[in-house]
Amino acid sequence: MPEHKVGTQEEFDAARQELLAQEKELTRRGDQLARKRQELPWVPVEKDYRFETEDGPKSLADLFDERSQLLVYHFMFGPPYEAGCPVCSSIADTLDPNVIHLKARDVTLICSSRAPMDRLLAYRERMGWSFDWVSTVGSDFHRDLGFLYTEEELRPFLEGEIPSIVSQMAEATGTDVRSYVTEGPGLSAYALSDGTVYRTYVTTARGLEPAMPYYGLLDRTPRGRHEEGEEMYWLRRHDEYAET
Repeated sequence: MPEHKVGTQEEFDAARQELLAQEKELTRRGDQLARKRQELPWVPVEKDYRFETEDGPKSLADLFDERSQLLVYHFMFGPPYEAGCPVCSSIADTLDPNVIHLKARDVTLICSSRAPMDRLLAYRERMGWSFDWVSTVGSDFHRDLGFLYTEEELRPFLEGEIPSIVSQMAEATGTDVRSYVTEGPGLSAYALSDGTVYRTYVTTARGLEPAMPYYGLLDRTPRGRHEEGEEMYWLRRHDEYAET
């Protein structure tokens, strides 16, 4: 453990109160941003997206499962992958137990990937999840939201120095770097009203951190995330950690 400032209980209490005021302000700001998300204009989804599911082909409207709101996590599991992305898998660990609670608030939560349906279901069984997982028919659904990249778009990245974490994740999914980074993670939200599907929100990158609660917990530990300088990314699938 690195050296750190040591103080009295009185010094701690004073500093904690100052921090608490800032944390409360951040909470209030988060509430304001949540309202702004809900005030975004709804965009009608005019394209006829199709999906393969456990119950056969479905449309985007069918995926609401008789509810009025839909959350889709765009899980990085491309056609060449042998296994799902470890980071997306850690997010799915969080999403899975929340499905039942979201249903109670008129929200259906699913995952969507481009890999074949049988591969998705086999991986879901391995991971012990139960959420509905769909396979996109074609690439438009993920591409239109910015979660699928062309080789031309990726060329500047691929011609540069590849970060070690990217090579590690590609190896973990059983594919090469190009195939791995072709896919991107994301979250999209939809409303179904009078038979019309509307897109209401889209996010990616650090916008996904609410579904990665281990980071919020690490941020409250003495050493925080402590990822700086690590050659290998620490995150693994939940069945791959060594016994401790």
